[in-house]
Amino acid sequence: MRPVTTVSGRAYPYGAANIDTDVIIPAHWLKTISRAGLGRGAFETVRARPGNVFDDPLYAGSPILIAGDNFGCGSSREHAAWALVDMGVRAVVAPSFSDIFSGNAVKNGIVPVVLPQEAVDRLLEVARDQPVTVDLETMTVTTPFQDRFAFALDPFRRRCLMEGLDEIGLTLARDAQITRYEGMVAEHRPWLTGVGAHAGVAVEGGGRT
Repeated sequence: MRPVTTVSGRAYPYGAANIDTDVIIPAHWLKTISRAGLGRGAFETVRARPGNVFDDPLYAGSPILIAGDNFGCGSSREHAAWALVDMGVRAVVAPSFSDIFSGNAVKNGIVPVVLPQEAVDRLLEVARDQPVTVDLETMTVTTPFQDRFAFALDPFRRRCLMEGLDEIGLTLARDAQITRYEGMVAEHRPWLTGVGAHAGVAVEGGGRT
């Protein structure tokens, strides 16, 4: 996973509330075994409407999405986060998120920024023609007009984003401890590792298995 410290650029001024994961990526896209290309299906039903923000050339490739309350509700499909990443989104700003979506977002390198509705409304206004910056170092969202909105994020999730650590990365970071533990188990509890399972193990009375 790529580390994320700052996400800056144009933002999709979407703003719709209660957008579920089926809107983010419709169910018929879930048959794929690859994450690549899911961006083409992102917000498919929204893109079917003329004049939608996702097909507006002004916002093409925007790394930030500004959404409404309860973003990512519905099913737990991780494909929703995969689709956003594939279309280039690295941060989503909203008044609230579904807990499962928020977790999936962080695991895939997307910053879930929670701000009050008033701040989101202001960002929706600015994003129509100006860039927005999400900074994990300062934990702020800023605009060229000196707007500065502070947000909170769980410290562990912030670390994972800034260091580019997904679940595999977190496991590999403890490789030395895991290796030491496995060595201890092999030495002191060999029956757990299968050592001697076929070589014959002494049993009570001096016999062999």
